[in-house]
Amino acid sequence: MTTDVATVGPASRPVRRGLAHRLGPLPWVAPAALAILFVFAYSMFELVRQSFQYDDAWVGFENFSLVLTDPLFRTAIWHNTLLLVAVPVLVVLALSVAVVLYETRRGVVAYRAILFLPYILPIPVIGVVFGQLLQLNGALNGALDGLGLGSVTQDWLGNPQLALWTMGGVIVWKEVGFGIVLFLARMMSLPEDVYESARLDGAGFFRMHWHVTIPQMRPLVVFYVISEAIVMVSWVFNYVFVMTNGQGGPGTSTVVTELYIYRTAFQDQAPELASAAAVLLFLSTLVLIVGFFRVQRAEGGTFGD
Repeated sequence: MTTDVATVGPASRPVRRGLAHRLGPLPWVAPAALAILFVFAYSMFELVRQSFQYDDAWVGFENFSLVLTDPLFRTAIWHNTLLLVAVPVLVVLALSVAVVLYETRRGVVAYRAILFLPYILPIPVIGVVFGQLLQLNGALNGALDGLGLGSVTQDWLGNPQLALWTMGGVIVWKEVGFGIVLFLARMMSLPEDVYESARLDGAGFFRMHWHVTIPQMRPLVVFYVISEAIVMVSWVFNYVFVMTNGQGGPGTSTVVTELYIYRTAFQDQAPELASAAAVLLFLSTLVLIVGFFRVQRAEGGTFGD
């Protein structure tokens, strides 16, 4: 019996250590992960269930049909689509400023902090400040008048033709800092000898960054494009709500999908239609996320490669 215990005991210990090693941190994060999964899964289940019902009766896809044929919902979708124009603007601005800061080097820490500051400011604060600045009698028009550019002044938020683009400009102002810091960090991690070789080969400023920097940063650019596209599709509610007092005005010129869902659920008291619209918004966001991972898989690398 003593021999058996001595033989079996030590042999079993490596098995237990191997199992613990394979599991890694899973036992520690599992409780929190299960709690998050339960809350998210239950919320999604209730959302989908409600989108197929009316007064607790099953109506199939009727709610989706009503939402998709609603002119206001189509207008909201169109506005979100127009805001996607800001994505290439963000990429070009962020890349350009990051390249300039990389080449400047002097004071780069201070410049980086200043440019990143808008990104960490709360959206309601930004909405209130710009709402005051961009009024017809606001500080921006006052400054333009003072410079003798009165002909340029506009009712930036009161003109239906300009209101959505003005809001897009505010979003660009806030979001560009994230891209600058992201791209600049990647540039600083690139090997210096690559740039030295390009300079020795006679590459100028634009040619060097076009053929050396940008190809090295392609996965990171894709990540930034997808993340900002998600922002334009499903994260602009706060801007619109604060800057238009929750109305999406003037008229319906700044109504976006999230505001449509909010108004349908709480102002029109139609939670089933709001749920259907929310499911459609979730699916569109999911398409962007899946597209990002497919592109990443096709690239065959990660951000730091």
